[in-house]
Amino acid sequence: MMIRKLTVSCLLLMAFLPLAAQEKYELNSGWQCSNIAGTKATGQQISDPEYRLSGWTAATVPGTVLTTLLDNKQVPDPMFGMNNEMIPDIYHVGRDHYTYWFVKDFTEKPATGDGQVWLHFRGVNDGCDIFLNGHKVTPATHFGAYLRQSYNITPWLAKSGKNRLAVIVYPPAFPGNPNGGQGGDGTIAKNVGPQYTAGWDWIQPMRDRNTGIWDKVTIEKTGAVRIKDPHIITKVPGTRKPEGPQAPATILVSADLENASDKSVTGSLRYTIEGGIATQKVTLAPHSTTTVQLPDMLLKQPALWWPAGYGPQHLYHMKLQFLHNGTADDTEDVEFGIREIQTYWNTHTGSREIAVNGQKIFIKGGNWITSDAMFRFSKERYDAEVRFHRDMNLNLIRIWGGSLTERPEFFEACDKYGLLVFQDFWISGDCNGRWQDPFKKDDQWTRRQYPDNHSLFLESVADQVKMLRNYPSLAFWCGGNEITPPADIFHAMKDSIIPALDGTRYFFDYSNSDSMSYNTLGGNGDGPYGIQTVPYFWSYRTFPFNSEVGSVGTGDYESLERFLPAENLVTPDPQISKTDAVWNYHKYIGYNHSIDPYGKTTDLKEWANKAQLVNYDQYRALMEGFSAHMWDWYTGVIIWKTQNPWTALRGQMYDYYLDPNACLYGSRKGAEPLHVMYDPTDGMVMAVNNTFSYARDLMLELKAFDMNGRDSLLTQVFVEAGPTSVQKIMSVKGVLDKLSEKEGAFFSLRLLDTKQQVVDENLYWLADAGGNYSGLQRMPAAEVKITAKNAGADSIAVTISNPAGGPVAFFNRVSLVDAQTKKRILPVFYSDNYISVLPGEQKTISISGAAVGTHKGAQVEVYGNNVKRQYITF
Repeated sequence: MMIRKLTVSCLLLMAFLPLAAQEKYELNSGWQCSNIAGTKATGQQISDPEYRLSGWTAATVPGTVLTTLLDNKQVPDPMFGMNNEMIPDIYHVGRDHYTYWFVKDFTEKPATGDGQVWLHFRGVNDGCDIFLNGHKVTPATHFGAYLRQSYNITPWLAKSGKNRLAVIVYPPAFPGNPNGGQGGDGTIAKNVGPQYTAGWDWIQPMRDRNTGIWDKVTIEKTGAVRIKDPHIITKVPGTRKPEGPQAPATILVSADLENASDKSVTGSLRYTIEGGIATQKVTLAPHSTTTVQLPDMLLKQPALWWPAGYGPQHLYHMKLQFLHNGTADDTEDVEFGIREIQTYWNTHTGSREIAVNGQKIFIKGGNWITSDAMFRFSKERYDAEVRFHRDMNLNLIRIWGGSLTERPEFFEACDKYGLLVFQDFWISGDCNGRWQDPFKKDDQWTRRQYPDNHSLFLESVADQVKMLRNYPSLAFWCGGNEITPPADIFHAMKDSIIPALDGTRYFFDYSNSDSMSYNTLGGNGDGPYGIQTVPYFWSYRTFPFNSEVGSVGTGDYESLERFLPAENLVTPDPQISKTDAVWNYHKYIGYNHSIDPYGKTTDLKEWANKAQLVNYDQYRALMEGFSAHMWDWYTGVIIWKTQNPWTALRGQMYDYYLDPNACLYGSRKGAEPLHVMYDPTDGMVMAVNNTFSYARDLMLELKAFDMNGRDSLLTQVFVEAGPTSVQKIMSVKGVLDKLSEKEGAFFSLRLLDTKQQVVDENLYWLADAGGNYSGLQRMPAAEVKITAKNAGADSIAVTISNPAGGPVAFFNRVSLVDAQTKKRILPVFYSDNYISVLPGEQKTISISGAAVGTHKGAQVEVYGNNVKRQYITF
């Protein structure tokens, strides 16, 4: 073992070791493509740099065939209206329609000495053959949407440095009939790939089934030895807190070393962290791959990684190098966090309990499909979407099993914002046989053995575990959505592959299995998914760790007009069967009669604004109802679902275009770490504390306001709440029922610290004795003053002041808009939204994000239930 402190001179020596021209770059532009019908040449011929690409089309790589067709305006935008129906479906036109050649010319001269050049594909759906400069690179056709590919192309690089890469991409062998079922007729699951592409209850089918070179293609240059799949494990013993001195943590590092040369190589694998060094000398046989374990490192005073809401997300950067003859043959830069995740069985709730660094965490999660239905991924979009989840005060994202293993850039964003990740593998109860289903082609016994190629599934599992295992945000593996994979796959994953290649994360058998949440209620083990009354969220005891429960999520008018044709911008009928055809096509889930208490309307703008009141109330109640019973009924909850990769009209906190709606801010309010709230079933006021510290000396202030702004102080009392606990305080149901019986009322709850600063606040709008919000419908206007000013390079501070003597300025939407078009600038991020301001008070919220600094000529738009629309220049 060799672990020591480096002197300054040693550190400088390490920093300036000569490199064997190791570098990596993407092949992400300049691609061309052609359908196989117009290309009769062979791969050897097409990949010859002298072959003329006459009539070929510019291609989008990374991207799917459909993305390329859309970018070339050969198909209409499938996100808008009924356009998707105008695009030929692979099931009807045949696989050849979406079978394409992709070609890329690039410059790379042959390596010198022992240098090696590698070609990497991070994702091709579903099969491909690869050619370079007249040579076939793939020994056999590659299959597997999730299986990475790496090829040593050193022997085939052109002496001139002018090279041509040609790839023929084959669609999934079983595209499935998109007959309206979950995953269509189910046969899409015979492949090892995404199932949702044949359609689901929240999406229409992707017509090419996402065929294409959908993820990154890179060229990497190394010396004789390449570092592959480094593995970092961190051990954090004991019970920790985010603040204060830390006991040591242990870092364990290993990696595969591939010697591509014809001779044995002796060298050292090493890394440095915080001035400490770990090194291991090794001799590698020719054309061999060896796993090397470095000595353990004990890191004193580590900076730990915590989930959002519990502490900071400290990240470390490791430079892992293989040193040989005084040069670095290869270097891998790895970012990781120091943390340890534990799980226990809570015998009281009958569900899995999660701990991070020894501290139990109440899981507040959201279900995620993928960032974009056509696999148009970007680091920036991932960052925005995960940031929205952090802003909802969530601490976990579950990746649903009918989609994909999410990309490294997604996990980088989760590392940054503190979102734990629950990663399903590629199985679903719908396609893989859990239920009888008249939409499915095959019976349950047949579907239970999907996919057709079990060995490919297992090879893909092993590969994806290696790709993702270093991210601190990755918390759990899961066999599949609502069902395990076939027995041989399941046992190989659970008992062999994941223990051997990871060994640090709990494996859930499937998403709502008894290993997660013991089902004493019967039924599927998750849900419900539609509109519910607010008291229902508080009073109905559902599954103890509900993996899927949620409600509505329609955006406001500006969101709707982005993807609904003008003639379909109509108010939905409360009876779902009578809804507009385009709304149905975009999977509208009905609000039933929940809008009616706010006043019936046939104006869509008014309807959509009232829908935001419902949205806010639904998700605040969901998060509060589960939090009120944490550790008693529940150990966690995961909302179904928080985002849509397509322009669906259900289950989303922000729309496909990254415009948030009131669901996001209702969830944000209900899931606040230290929060005061009101149970509508028995009138109990309680405080929930989702932190590790005791909350003491907090003044609870309860007030009621009528529609004209007159207030009634109900009580002031000092309260406290222990860490990770719920404290019931008092019931005020009787007095509130009386105050609200005529036309409703506002109920304000606040926690103040000893400096009389607001620690948390909550404002409910209560219905009248008939269950209607009659007072909201006649509220006098609030004459607010609004100011906006720059608060930094990419931040704006907006202050809404409501003078004393008037009504509550209720439910104000704040937006950053283009000054000319008055359209929203997206994405930007609001510290809060749909806010209300009490008489005689003011509130300031911030608008932030890169778009704030780059968009010139913006204004702030504000409007509310009783606040007229205003545009403020700053």
